[in-house]
Amino acid sequence: PPPDPQGRRDVTVVNRQSKAREIPALARREGHRHQGRPRVDSPLFCRAERPAAGVPMDQPVPIPDPSAARRLRDRTTVPALAFGGMLMAVMQTVVIPLLPDLPRLTGASPGAVSWMVTATLLSGAVLTPVLGRAGDMYGKRRVLIAALGLMVIGSVMCALSSDIGVLITARALQGAASAVVPLSISILRDELPPERTGSAVALMSSTVGIGAALGLPLAALIVQYANWHIMFWATAGLGTVGVSAVWWAVRESPVREPGRFDVMGALGLAVGLVCLLLGIVEGGAWGWGSARVLGLFLGAVAMLGLWWWHQLRTPEPLVDLRLVSRPRVGLSHVAALLTGFAFYSNSLVTAQLVQAPEATGYGLGLSIVQTGLVLLPGGIVMLVFSPVSARLSARYGPRVTLAVGTAVIALGYVVRIADSRDLWMIIVGAAVVGMGTTFAYSALPMLILGAVPPGQTASANGVNVLMRTVGQAMCSAVVVAVLVRHTSPVGGVPVPTLHGYLLAFGMAGVVALLACTAALTIPGDPVGGGTRRARARTPGARDGAMEGA
Repeated sequence: PPPDPQGRRDVTVVNRQSKAREIPALARREGHRHQGRPRVDSPLFCRAERPAAGVPMDQPVPIPDPSAARRLRDRTTVPALAFGGMLMAVMQTVVIPLLPDLPRLTGASPGAVSWMVTATLLSGAVLTPVLGRAGDMYGKRRVLIAALGLMVIGSVMCALSSDIGVLITARALQGAASAVVPLSISILRDELPPERTGSAVALMSSTVGIGAALGLPLAALIVQYANWHIMFWATAGLGTVGVSAVWWAVRESPVREPGRFDVMGALGLAVGLVCLLLGIVEGGAWGWGSARVLGLFLGAVAMLGLWWWHQLRTPEPLVDLRLVSRPRVGLSHVAALLTGFAFYSNSLVTAQLVQAPEATGYGLGLSIVQTGLVLLPGGIVMLVFSPVSARLSARYGPRVTLAVGTAVIALGYVVRIADSRDLWMIIVGAAVVGMGTTFAYSALPMLILGAVPPGQTASANGVNVLMRTVGQAMCSAVVVAVLVRHTSPVGGVPVPTLHGYLLAFGMAGVVALLACTAALTIPGDPVGGGTRRARARTPGARDGAMEGA
């Protein structure tokens, strides 16, 4: 501020007890008292405030802005959280190129090796809503750092061991990173102004596809040209950088939901989800009519039913099912499940299609590295269109963005069905699906944020991410069943036919249209009308969208 007529200038300093005091510039001289102000006896303050030689004592001295470091941290909050989301997606995909060689490297059976993927899926599904609730209660930044820390510990364990039991345990620990996205979105809602929230949430949501698209080719290159343990050392190093970035750049959210943690609810949800997802994942291998699979499904129904009854009667539930009963929240969860199914089919089926032998007449015979490069443009498209999805939500509302996104996903599968033999058409079709996924995944958390209290955003978004995970697990089981049913021998080995792949694409397209229907039935503003709040902040959202990009 400019000096007053007496040549004084008020400045803000911090004493040894870290309490801010305003004192005039005439009090810079050590031991000086002015107008009853407290004595300035801090040596640190006196060194900082004593003017240079030849400068009059009553002349204002430029004071460094004490909030400059904080402003720098505020600018890096969104990149730090987005980097954490990308690490989560990379962690989930890095093991895929390694699966064919792990039986030889570890001495384990292929069935045991497959648990390195299953363990991450199960632990992520269980821990996402649990850690989301813990973040609402005990601090989102604290829980986010813990989740990333568990991912780093799991990577170090994988890097140090070749024992399949240790590897499965480590991958289960890494599943905690699945809570990174809902926790980060909740932090963004608490910390950012409304005009920046939409673009930041869109960027955060798109990191799932970006990280997966980047992680697959990078992991394949490491596996092909180096020791496979180096891959996990690399993820451990990146994870350490992510933990440090979040610790430095992200401030703890003041929004809390005090209460007692629902331990019984967490245990009941864990048992029910493990039974459900394990039955879905292993149904094809064990037999859908086998006693084990039927027992798992019956156990899941019984346990989740008891869990639902408990959640409705406990005063401080793990998941507030009264919120789920709201049409805006419940239909958003249904759309998340269907969108997760439709999105996962793209990468899962495309990877197998382009690696099929050329003798099939449709396969391209690509390596795993080349397959990762085929999927890479889809990740780039998700990054490019994340600010566009934010502007669309700001103008017309997230409900319209979700409907547009799922419709674009369906359009992408139309392209896939039209031509799945040409490499460029495959890349274009996969990229269109990626673009639609960006719109849908950015709109889903915005729908949740606008429908739940601030103190329950992390747990509510955790449930939404859980529904996406269940949809992906269902997609994996359905696609495997379809491809196994439609095979033909090539060189004495059964290989899925092109008809099987097209059928899988068609099913994913139908599911995307169902998600679009669910989006249009979500109560809210009429299509094309937007909200007054959205229209009022459209220019700001446009600026925030570019900053998010």
